[in-house]
Amino acid sequence: MKVIVTGGAGFIGSAVVRYLIEETDWEVVNLDKLTYAADLTFLEPVSGDPRYQFERVDICDRAALEELFARHRPDAVMHLAAESHVDRSIDGPADFIQSNIVGTYTLLEAARRYWDGLAGARKRAFRFHHVSTDEVYGSLGPVGRFVEETPYRPNSPYSASKAAADHLVRAWHKTYGLPVVTSNCTNNYGPRQFPEKLIPLTILNAVAGERLPVYGKGENVRDWLHVEDHARALVLILRHGRIGEKYNVSADCERTNIAVVRRICAILDELLPDSPHRPHERLIAFVADRPGHDERYAMDSTKLRRELGWAPRFDFEDGLRQTIRWYLDNKGWADRIRAERYGGERLGLGGGHAAGTAVPAAQ
Repeated sequence: MKVIVTGGAGFIGSAVVRYLIEETDWEVVNLDKLTYAADLTFLEPVSGDPRYQFERVDICDRAALEELFARHRPDAVMHLAAESHVDRSIDGPADFIQSNIVGTYTLLEAARRYWDGLAGARKRAFRFHHVSTDEVYGSLGPVGRFVEETPYRPNSPYSASKAAADHLVRAWHKTYGLPVVTSNCTNNYGPRQFPEKLIPLTILNAVAGERLPVYGKGENVRDWLHVEDHARALVLILRHGRIGEKYNVSADCERTNIAVVRRICAILDELLPDSPHRPHERLIAFVADRPGHDERYAMDSTKLRRELGWAPRFDFEDGLRQTIRWYLDNKGWADRIRAERYGGERLGLGGGHAAGTAVPAAQ
């Protein structure tokens, strides 16, 4: 079996590619434009495998996509390519509209044309797996969880663009018969995440003795999912998910943002007993909230667990420790990213960003 993974050089996409090469016998074509958050070093563990190939392609390039489908003749597509940072979508929504909506449409059309040309068992077996987010559902109050039937109420340019992509995928199935399956996940964390997101930025700032700004009062709640658990779920959904259905992926791990930041500080106090910045919690600083900040996300993954037998392997404490250790052991990578691509400045103010004001994101 051969699968195209779009966005395979990103945080989640690279975890999926590594899992497919290391744990299955599938061939993998990694299709990635290599934007700022992509990094081919994430694929070094599998890049020499003959079952792995990389193609630098923009999903908005219809001609390139059709040529790629014709040449590789895949059995499935896993669509993870997307602009994914809420704060960046507030500052510059155009890139999100282009990549997440136009790109998904272009990929669907290329996949549909290819699928229309298949016959027999290959046509029946083809799958298009669209990977989305819990943010399409909007914001929860203090109780309840999102289920697959929860109405969409996106509140940021990012979540609106992903909601539009979800609707396109559903429409291409209902109108044209394209065999699709969709998954929506909670906040991912783990090694190799780009340091604009809450957990890696908090780790790196704390190690450097920089302040740890937290939006508002830090009481916004997120449901955390280790990226390796997510990768396993995605492959399981592609293999065994019912066509036309969607599956929520959650480890049932709700935490307030301030609780996450404080736990990172406590673990760093333990792992870095000689740090001059201990106790790291003293670096926490509360700052102006993000515009339109969703109060709480929480997902019900009962359908995925019941139908496909998935369960997370990481609890949050173990996963967080593993993640912190990775950033401590890979400081050179983090320093390079900060020097070349993102220095920790605040994003998401709606009119450009203020240099030098580092604020955790994806809260």
